[in-house]
Amino acid sequence: MNRSITPGFLLLALLGVAADRAGAADRPNVLFLISDDLNNALGCYGNPLMETPNIDRLAARGVRFDRAYCQYPLCGPSRNSMLTGLYPNSTGILANSQIFRQTIPSAVSLPQAFRLDGYFAGRIGKLYHYNVPNSIGTNGHDDPGSWELELNPAGVDRLVEQPDEIFSLVPGQFGGTLSWYASPRPEEQHTDALQAVDAEWVLERCARRPDRPFFLAVGFFRPHTPYVAPESYFGRYPKERMPVVEGVEEDQRDIPPPGLMSSKKEQDALTDDLRREALQAYYASISFMDAQVGKVLDALDRLGLAEDTIIVMTSDHGYHTGEHGLWQKMSLFEESARVPLIIAAPGVSRGGTVSEAPVGLVDLYPTLAELCGVDAPDGLQGQSLVPLLKDPEAPGRGWALSQVRRGGGQGGFLGYSLRTPRWRYTEWDGGDRGRELYDHDADPRELTNLADDHGHADAVAELSALLREAVGSTFPPSGETPELRDGPWAPNLTNP
Repeated sequence: MNRSITPGFLLLALLGVAADRAGAADRPNVLFLISDDLNNALGCYGNPLMETPNIDRLAARGVRFDRAYCQYPLCGPSRNSMLTGLYPNSTGILANSQIFRQTIPSAVSLPQAFRLDGYFAGRIGKLYHYNVPNSIGTNGHDDPGSWELELNPAGVDRLVEQPDEIFSLVPGQFGGTLSWYASPRPEEQHTDALQAVDAEWVLERCARRPDRPFFLAVGFFRPHTPYVAPESYFGRYPKERMPVVEGVEEDQRDIPPPGLMSSKKEQDALTDDLRREALQAYYASISFMDAQVGKVLDALDRLGLAEDTIIVMTSDHGYHTGEHGLWQKMSLFEESARVPLIIAAPGVSRGGTVSEAPVGLVDLYPTLAELCGVDAPDGLQGQSLVPLLKDPEAPGRGWALSQVRRGGGQGGFLGYSLRTPRWRYTEWDGGDRGRELYDHDADPRELTNLADDHGHADAVAELSALLREAVGSTFPPSGETPELRDGPWAPNLTNP
């Protein structure tokens, strides 16, 4: 473990700072768990093949949000949005390898708000953007102002395993394309396992200082490509049992071209056997990550911290595994935009309940600030989910918004997708490059685009107006950072 920069005695000293502020001992802790590139292929979300007993048991003690969505289906923009409580149109971050300090330097991040209000704030692994796998073991594109402690362990999946051991659709490339490896090396030597050990190490020291609450964020790298997990996890998912998406050619006929632009050329080489291998590896990586979540939860329970700790488990965005002929991320379909989200808030939420209200990752900042009595900056754009934690049948805002950019330079344009309890409605370049409408009551796989169906003209008109209203709310107040409206991030919507 890379702890040399902050040994145990220094961590205890940090924990002692500002312990008397704002009734610190009376406020709950926060354990923030996030996975990388994780879709909803989890047992608690109804996937019959998946073995995720630890995330499932967390769902049994908290509220599972069935319709949770990222605001941008790419690591960097999504994480910057989530950690600032602002939509991408306000952060100015629509690509990887950027941080919000470049565009809105005075903004106060979620962990920074907790830190400024007396909490100990620590990070293990990936919270802001990292290039995976090359940045594992480094701070990546981190924000130093957010944390008092940063731990960056690197395991055999980064330091030992060689490129020629890993299969890739593009030889020599691993982080941005489909690639996988069943590792023969022990589980405890892999990065995510080292992170779980580091988390236990930090929690043990936090338990010694009950007078100062903590905000501990643990960012697991799996199942991000390359899908590397110990080979025993691959054995849980025999390749012959892995499903292959059928009917892709027929499905794609009514999808406007921008809806399919996240496809990569090398994926044309996928055979059914390779599709099954890729899915096997993705599932194996999820189960491996789930095992590490279990170790952290066990430590929390063993140390007597669980009853005073709010636990969040989520992902930065969803992930395609062949649906609509797509793999990975960067689409506005359900598989790419939807994320798992579980919140266990002792004394507030009732375990094993489900909220079906559409919510977003942008909602986590105001939610956690309210639950913990932390001063949050003005202008947060998410809704607090506290009413939904107390009553999972509450409707909330009623919609969630996701966006993605297509193309670069002056020819680039945005697509926006609005998710309501019944509908997904998408406009590409304000509708000039296509619209999509899917009725989730009848078509949860989003196979039939109803946008040009005259029988749904009223729904299209109503949702289009709601979409424009929602997009308008994603910008800063008039007069603030106008370059986000008029510069390269302009939405290209008519009357946004």
